[in-house]
Order: sequence, then C-alpha cells, then structure tokens
Amino acid sequence: MREFSRRSFMTATGSLGALVATGAPAFATPHARDAASASEYVDVQLLSITDLHGFLQDAPAEDARITGAGGRVYRVGGVAYLAAHLERLRAGRANSLFFAPGDLFSGWTIDAESLGDEPTIEALNRLGLDFATAGNHEFDRTPGYLTGHMEHGIPYPGMGNTNSFQDSQGDPFDGAKFRYYSANAVWRHSGRPVLAPYNIEWVTAPGGRRLPIAFIHLTTLGTERFSTSFQPALATLDEVASVNRYAADLKARGVNAIVLSMHDGAVAGDDFNAGTSPSGPAYDLALTVSADIDVIVTGHWHCAFNMMLPDPRGKPRPFVEAGCHGQIINEISLRLDPRTGAVVRALTTSTNHPNTRDVSPDPALKEVADYWTGYAIRRSTAPVGRVTASFSDRLNPTGQSPMGNLVADWALWAGRQKPDSFDNGNIHPNTPADLALIAVAPRIGRSVISRGLPRHASSDGTITFDQVRRSVGYGCPIVTATVTGQHIHDALEQQWSPSGTQLIYAPLAVSANVRYAFDAAAPPGGRVDPAHVLINGVPLDLGATYRLASTSYTFIGADGYPALSGYTEAVRHTRDFESFAAFVRLNSSLSPRELNRVTVINGSAPGARIGCPAPRLLLRAASVPGVRTCEDQLLAPAKRAP
Repeated sequence: MREFSRRSFMTATGSLGALVATGAPAFATPHARDAASASEYVDVQLLSITDLHGFLQDAPAEDARITGAGGRVYRVGGVAYLAAHLERLRAGRANSLFFAPGDLFSGWTIDAESLGDEPTIEALNRLGLDFATAGNHEFDRTPGYLTGHMEHGIPYPGMGNTNSFQDSQGDPFDGAKFRYYSANAVWRHSGRPVLAPYNIEWVTAPGGRRLPIAFIHLTTLGTERFSTSFQPALATLDEVASVNRYAADLKARGVNAIVLSMHDGAVAGDDFNAGTSPSGPAYDLALTVSADIDVIVTGHWHCAFNMMLPDPRGKPRPFVEAGCHGQIINEISLRLDPRTGAVVRALTTSTNHPNTRDVSPDPALKEVADYWTGYAIRRSTAPVGRVTASFSDRLNPTGQSPMGNLVADWALWAGRQKPDSFDNGNIHPNTPADLALIAVAPRIGRSVISRGLPRHASSDGTITFDQVRRSVGYGCPIVTATVTGQHIHDALEQQWSPSGTQLIYAPLAVSANVRYAFDAAAPPGGRVDPAHVLINGVPLDLGATYRLASTSYTFIGADGYPALSGYTEAVRHTRDFESFAAFVRLNSSLSPRELNRVTVINGSAPGARIGCPAPRLLLRAASVPGVRTCEDQLLAPAKRAP
C-alpha cells in the first residue's frame, strides 16, 4: 500500500493553484496524476450534471457556448449528446455513479412547462441517473407532487393540463427510476425531513467485498421563501450544521467515504475547468464544513468551475460546479482504501467535460427529445377558449388595461379554489380570497403579465394553449394570505414614488369587486383615502383583516410593494401559467370589461400628476392626447370621488 509523506502532500498543496489555472483536470496532489496505475485501491467514478431545467434539445442561446482554457469556446447542450459522452466516460469503469445536485426539472422550455415535467424524467431515466438532490425548483409545485408524481408516478389530476402523458414508447408515466434527497428541507411544524437526508451506495472491492460511499444532500437555504418554490409548510435548516450532523452519524456507522451534493453554489472565474477567486455561499461552506466530507459538488448558481480546496484540516478535496442546461459533465475519480473504504485524498482527480455537440448523438435519447418536442408543439396549438375582443396590456392613464382586469379576476378565482390532491405544502386553512391585487407594471421586478391576448378574426378569437402560456406566468403560485386594511391601503399608496423630477406610477390591477379613487393633486403617500376604496361596495376598514390573493412574487416583496410583506396565514395555490390556462378553459369565452375600477380625483387641479410607468415599461403605456411627456401628465376632464 502506497504511503504519502507529509512533505510531499504539503508540496502538492502549494502547487495546486498553478495546476488548476491551466484548465487541466484538478489533482489533489501530483500523485493523483498516476492514480490510474494505483491498482491496489478501489476505483470509483462520480459523474454529475446540474440545473438541467428540462432543456432536452439544447441549451438556451446564452448558455449554448462555454469558454475553457486559453479562451477556447465549445458549443454544448442536449441530452442526446450527453448520453453519448456519458457512455464514453463510463466505459471500463466498474464502479460508476451518476447523480445531480438539483433543479433537473421545472424549467422554462415548452416541453417542461406544458407536459408536467414528465419529459425530463423520462430522459433522466434513460440517461441512467442514480439519484439526485432536491433543488429549490423541485419544490415548484408541492412536496406531494415531487414524491407522489415525479418519483412514484402516481397520476396527477391537477388543473387539467398536468395529467400523465404517454412517453416516447407509448407507455404511461410511471415516475423516476431514481430518488431525491435533502438533509435540510424539513416540515416546518415537526422539523422532520421532507426527504431522506442521505443515501449510501455500495461499490465493488477485490474479493467480492462491498464498500459504502455516502452522499449527503442540501437544498438551497430559503427555498420555502422563493417566489416559485414558496411553500408555507416547509423550512430549510442551516447548511453547515445539517451536513456536519449527518457526516458524524455516517462516520459512526462506519462509512468512511462521504460526498456532499449541494444545491447552492459559487462563482470561480471564467474557465469552466479551472477555478480562480472563488466566492459565494458554497465556497464559504466548503472552507468550514466537516473534514469528513471528501467531495463537494455544487449547483444552483449556473456557474462552472473545477478546483481543489483545503478542508479544515488542510487536506484538499474537489469543489466543483457543472454549469447548467446540460453544458457540462463533471467527473471525479476517487481511490478507496480496500480495507477501510476511506478516500485516499492524494489520488483524487476532477475534470469538467464539456457536453460538446461534435459527437454522434445517442439515438435513443434523440428519439426521446424529439418525441416530447413534437408532443409539446402539437399541444401548444390546442384551443383553450376564445376572446370576443382583444385583451390589450397597454395601460390607460389610470394604470388600467383589459389584460390587467382579466388577470386580477383570474387571481381572485384562483385564490378561491381548493388545493389539489397532491397538496401537502400548506399548514393554514384554505380561506377563500376576498379580493385580488396584481402588479401590472412594477417599478422593480417583473409582472406576471407577459403580453396581451389579441383577437384574430381568422380564428374567430380562438385562444390556444401556447397563447395562454406565453401571456401569463412566471412559474409563481397564486397565494392567498391574511392582511389588514392598513396593509392594502399602504400597498395602494406604494404605487407612486418620486424619481428625480418624475413621479413613477407602478399600478396594481384590482379584481372586479374592488373600486378605488386616488387624488392626483396629493403627494405620494397621501393619495388614497380609505373611504374611497370599496370592496364589495363597502369602504376599506384599516383595522379589519382580509384574505388577499396575489402572486408569491408580490407577497415576498420582489416587485416593490413592501406593505404586503406583513401578511400572515399564507396558502399556496396552483402555479400561474397552469392556473390561468384552467381559468380560460373554464370560462370558455372571455370579453374585456369596462376600465372603471380606478378613478381620479382632482385631475385638473394645478400641478396634478398621475405619474408614469418606470422607463422600461413606457411602451406598455397608452398615449394621452395633448400631453407631451409622462412627467407633465394632466387629466381633463377631472373625475370626482364617488
């Protein structure tokens, strides 16, 4: 058995930066260059990808090329090419494990969105994925959806457009052939893990012996508070404490090889197969987390790097991230002591392989990707409903639009629906919404509205699934929550904010059961009299509580209405684009409503100003005859309070 002196180990550590900076594979020590000839040790290959997000055909344009050593550029992406590279890398390796640190499904391709993420699972099954970490986007529906439908294939009845679909072989969806794990995603009330915290895999050693290698998994801290993965019933625990706890447990059980697969990341230079000036939460963790961890594989940040970092005892271990959207396969080669199963750190190597498109694509995976793309395109043209006239998203001077009205009415409807049968992500009673507010032109962040719904005479106003999907949605759920009348009033006041000489107006669309007026001559913060805010014909009571429906994005303050962050008793409903499609389908025929939900007081008074949208949104504002600039916007004739 080879021995490695302290002197040679420290020398290797000192030369590490130069090795990594070349873009060559990262070596724990110079001895690792000869690891292939170290036949007395047990060879283990770890292969990983991360943040695929359902991109089966290729990576999106901005990620389709990556830069390596010397500025060389590679065209990358696509599961058919991924399969070809995996086959080459696995060849001749008796102990090979393929895994991912999260965000594999719940992406933004038409395949992923419109077909319940089932295409991604079929592709991953065909690629031979062994297991995965639950990233934040794995919780974009509910924990019950992840475990019931995605993992186990239980048919999902939700919203009429995420049922089980026939796969590329004509078979019904039966779930993943791999499992998801998380050490720090827990149920908020009990503290019990939502998923198993780690898995133990067994590799073959000489003499028919089997050695354990454990994988601890981390979900991004704060996942339950993100807009798309907003989950009232969940919490995420401290990452370092969670890893150290389970690493100690595993060591006590005699497991001496431990890998951390974490859905949190870092940035470390521009060369995908090197690492310079690292920073980020995963990097901070890597410097402090238990020295019993032999490998750290990261994700979430959509970055690419490959390096060795010293653990708290000074021994190097791989610290890697494999980009996103099928760009890269990371390969780590470990050597285990056949007696103890411990990783011989000095022989560890790591390489990021670009998933280049200059090889013959795997025919089976090409068939899968092409089948689902065709399926999604056919589905996208299916009629969902019709409109009797166009729903424009252009704002009138009072911040209203036909599309804004429609979406606010949808949000109220969505906030009155019962949770689906897979919903185990809520802890509060599902009290129906009293009203809805939707940010149609926020000064920060984005609106749930992407475009209007025009009526085309050639189709007699027919609206297709693709038109609906592209008009509304960011992947956020509608949320109902308890707020006070004061919160509602303050949010309405927060529509206006001064910016230099401008008055920025970031209007909120209100549901059909709401009417309110604002004073165009009053200063920001004093424009809305609660007596002029009517909900079902009754003036707003600042001391009363209401159930408000809006997007999770708005409730967490991402679009600039901080008053609503004081909500309580939040209940998550279905994701926006799925829910909106169900709303259009249910109503069958839609007609624009009169733009009479917001009126203006003192519009012709000296110095009166409505305000204008943020500069990036000016194209969505309708012109006002006789007004030269938005800053000088005056109203005539004046409208008085009701």
